[in-house]
Amino acid sequence: MRDTRESRLLLILLVAVAFALITVDIHGGDDSPLNGPRSAAASLFGPVESGVSRVVSPVADGLHALRNSGSQADRIRQLEQQNELLRQQLSSNDLVKSRDGQLSKLLGLAGAGQYTIKVAQVVAIGSSQNFSWTVTIDIGSNDGILRDMTVINGDGLVGRVTTVAPTTSTVLLAVDPRFTVGARLESSGEVGFGTGEGDAPMRVELLNGHANAKVGGRLVTFGSEKDKPFVPGVPFGTITQIVNTPGELTKTVLVQPFVSFTKLDLVGVVVQPPPTDPRFAVLPPKPAPPAPSSTPSPSTPASATPSGAATKKR
Repeated sequence: MRDTRESRLLLILLVAVAFALITVDIHGGDDSPLNGPRSAAASLFGPVESGVSRVVSPVADGLHALRNSGSQADRIRQLEQQNELLRQQLSSNDLVKSRDGQLSKLLGLAGAGQYTIKVAQVVAIGSSQNFSWTVTIDIGSNDGILRDMTVINGDGLVGRVTTVAPTTSTVLLAVDPRFTVGARLESSGEVGFGTGEGDAPMRVELLNGHANAKVGGRLVTFGSEKDKPFVPGVPFGTITQIVNTPGELTKTVLVQPFVSFTKLDLVGVVVQPPPTDPRFAVLPPKPAPPAPSSTPSPSTPASATPSGAATKKR
């Protein structure tokens, strides 16, 4: 349209009419003369507006979800990291509590036996010497560790040192088939030699074939004046079976060690034996036997009397 005088006058007239209609509609309120035309327009264009809204809404929702998906993924990753950190903290706390308990038991046993020990941690299983049951500990010759020193934990005998390096040592466990240790029976003082049997209970040959050994009897180690690869008095194990060997000069018993060799963590290397043999002082007190249950003897009821005994003689 050309910018003529007539077009400018028409534009001014349309703007004036629009303002007039707006003024009338505002002052008319509910009685506005434009309500009828407005309702007709709503009836005409309402269905079109609803259809467009149904088409556009899923697209808008999808765009909104895509916009927020990144932040949700970041939030999930943050929560997962926080959960992992909490699990690590709980695991660390449990480990600290476990080691505190192990150290307390170890120091208690060493104090009862008057053993001078150096505490070590098991850092590896197995060794280059092809022993089937060994562990590596984190102290060595720099810490004063020597070959054949006794190794204990809070439960009893663990083994002996076989190889020493400057900062580590190899320990042959008491359950290894190449392991031998002197043992003393608590009940009678009888002595013998124990050997490892791997996963099976250890085998102890008591030198006295008539030794009074019973299932449940406990044993400790004993030392030698000439050579002391094992310090005396260390809790060794409990007899689980008496092996019947008629005619043998020795008596064989099977012994379950006090130590759980699959759960080794903190151990102590005895660097100075006790001044005197503690014998059985290091063994924990025996648990009190359960009190026998008292069952009252049933009284004989009168009806249980034989009928003949109640017959009156005539």
